[in-house]
Amino acid sequence: MTDAVVRERLGVVRERIAAALARAGATREVRIIAVTKGHSVDAVRAAAAVGLADIGENRVQEALAKQAEAPTGLTWHLIGSLQRNKVKQAIGRFGLIHSVDRSELVEELARRAVPGWRQPVLVEVNCSGEPQKGGVVPEAAASLVDLVLAQPGLEFRGLMTMAAESADPGVQRPAFRRLRTLRDTLEARGISVAELSMGMSGDFETAVEEGATMVRLGTILFGERDR
Repeated sequence: MTDAVVRERLGVVRERIAAALARAGATREVRIIAVTKGHSVDAVRAAAAVGLADIGENRVQEALAKQAEAPTGLTWHLIGSLQRNKVKQAIGRFGLIHSVDRSELVEELARRAVPGWRQPVLVEVNCSGEPQKGGVVPEAAASLVDLVLAQPGLEFRGLMTMAAESADPGVQRPAFRRLRTLRDTLEARGISVAELSMGMSGDFETAVEEGATMVRLGTILFGERDR
């Protein structure tokens, strides 16, 4: 993988995002989270070289190892499931944790909070209903958001979801639309929902049409994972 290849792929992705925004009649910024899980730190360096400063990783240990070798000035995103026994290592090392999905995790994050700093988090919602996916059920999401908001060491930034596993936009769309509806419900209560993290390499255009502010892209930028 070369910087030139990633730059070319990124240009295509940005064109597709712009087209999706145009179809939706929207003008908002959509941040690209460059997902480097399963790739070497060279993928992180390539992302940085083409101006992608948001780096997504699934596993805490893999991310920390890459952080030690990566360029400075990047924002690291934990997008995979976070186990309670990894919270101590994760807290303060990620600019945003996308996968807060249960009260026990909220409480552990709050207990491990860094004094004088609030850890930004997203609440992950299982909007597809697929049992293999993480996330709180939509009906319980508002209560979990309230619990996050009650923790002085945490900063609620928004919501995250994954669509059903399908190449059909008609199958993908309901999960994204449900997350957007949940955002609207929360904002009607006066809760700021700054971010909707939804959309990956196979469905990001549908996610953008439905309101995504962040898309998590790996394969489309870096090719198949090394491991």
